Amino acid sequence: MSNRVPELIICSFIVVSLLVIHFFSDLLRASLGGFYTKDVTLSQILDAQNSDYAWLLKLLVNCFGYSCVFVPGYLIYKYVARTGYLERGNKTILHTAINMCITGNSTYEPLDVAASTADKERSTGSVAVKRTSSQEAVQLLWCFGGLMVSYLTWGVLQEKIMTQKYLNFAGESSKFKDSQFLVFANRLLAFMVALIYLQWQPSPTRHRAPLYKYSFASFSNIMSAWFQYEALKFVNFPTQVLAKSCKIIPVMVMGKIMSKAKYESYEYATAVLISLGMIFFMSGSADSNKASGVTTLTGVFLLSLYMVFDSFTANWQGSLFKSYGMTSLQMMCGVNLFSSIFTGASLSMQGGFMDSLSFATEHPKFVFDMVVLSICSAVGQLFIYHTIDVFGPVVFTIIMTLRQAVAIMLSCFIYHHSVSALGIFGVLIVFVAIFLRVYCTQRLRAMRKRAEANKPKMAV
Repeated sequence: MSNRVPELIICSFIVVSLLVIHFFSDLLRASLGGFYTKDVTLSQILDAQNSDYAWLLKLLVNCFGYSCVFVPGYLIYKYVARTGYLERGNKTILHTAINMCITGNSTYEPLDVAASTADKERSTGSVAVKRTSSQEAVQLLWCFGGLMVSYLTWGVLQEKIMTQKYLNFAGESSKFKDSQFLVFANRLLAFMVALIYLQWQPSPTRHRAPLYKYSFASFSNIMSAWFQYEALKFVNFPTQVLAKSCKIIPVMVMGKIMSKAKYESYEYATAVLISLGMIFFMSGSADSNKASGVTTLTGVFLLSLYMVFDSFTANWQGSLFKSYGMTSLQMMCGVNLFSSIFTGASLSMQGGFMDSLSFATEHPKFVFDMVVLSICSAVGQLFIYHTIDVFGPVVFTIIMTLRQAVAIMLSCFIYHHSVSALGIFGVLIVFVAIFLRVYCTQRLRAMRKRAEANKPKMAV
C-alpha cells in the first residue's frame, strides 16, 4: 500500500485542483451572469458581452481555463522534485508518463552522437538526392501549389468564419464568436496528422526532450492564434497579413533577449522599411465599418500581442531544436498535443464545447468551413516542413511572400476591402524590403561559403 501513496497524492493534486478551479468558474459565472438563468454557460455570457473591451474579459477567462493544466502540472512537478519519486523502482504507467513529461527519454544517445547520426541519415535523404531540372521543377511546383492552396484557402476561411454570418435551418443569421474553439479544432487535427505521419514513417531521430518543454511553445502558440482570430473582429484581413510581415522586428528583439542573437545591418534596415510600409498601408486601408478610434487601437494592440507571442514561439522552438535535435514533425506533434489539452480544458471549463457544437449542428456550412480550415492548417504545416527540407528556407520565404501578396488581393476581391494609393505604396515597400532581405541573406551566405572554400588554398 505504501508504494501506492505517491500515486494517490499525485492523483489528489489533479482532482483537488480541478474542483477548486470548477468552484471559482461557477463563482465567476454567477458574478458575470447577473439576470441570466443557471442554464446559461460562462461561454454564452462572454459571447453576450458587446463592449469593445469584451475581448479582455474573454482573455482572462481563457487563461483561467488554462490553469486547469498549469496548476496540477506545477504541483506534481514540485512534489516529484522534493520526494525523488522518479528515482523509485515501481515502474507504473503513471510513473512512466510523469518521467516522460519531466525528464524525457533517459536512454537517448549523447547530443553530439545523435546529431552526427541524424546528419548522416539526412545526407542520404531528400536534400542530397540529385535530381534533373525537370524533377526539380516538378518538386518546386508541388511545394508552391501546396503552400498556396492550403494557406490561401485557410486565410479566406479564417476571415469568413470570424466576420461573416451563417444561416441556420430557420433562415436566421448569426456569427460564430468562439475563436478558441477554432484554435482547438486546428491544433487537434494538426496533432493527429503529425502523429499518424510519425507512425507511418518513423523518424530516424530518437525523441529526447521532456514533454513539458513543449508546453511553453504551445501556450504562446495558442495565445498568438487567439489574438490573430480576435484581431479580425477589429481590423480587416489585408491589414492582418501586412502586420505579419512586421513579425521580423519582434522576432529580432525576442532573439536578442532570449539567445543574445546578433543581426546584420541589412536586417535592421529591412525591418525599418517593413514597419514604414505597414504604417502607410494601415493609413491607406481604413475600413469604414471598423474605423472608430477604439476598434482601430484595439486591433493594433491585438496584432501586437499576436506578434509578441508568435516571436516567442519561434525562438523557443529554435532553442529546443538546438538542445534536443528533434525533427520538425516531432515538434509539430508535441506542441499541438499541449495546445489541444490547453484549449480543450479551457473550453470544458467555460462550457464552450456545447455552445460551439450547438452552433455547428444548426449551421452546416460552418461545419464545412471549420473542417476545411483545420485541414488546410495541418496540411500547410506539412508543406512548410517539406519545402524547407528540400529547397531550404530562402525558397520557402519567397513562396510565402508571394502567398501574402496573393492573399491580400484575394481578400480585397472577395470581401470588397478598399485600398488607396498610399496603401498600395505601403504594400510595395513591404514586399520590396522582404525580397531585399532574402537577397542579402542569400548573398551573405554565398560570400561566407566562398571564404571558407578559399581558406585551405591560402594556407598552402
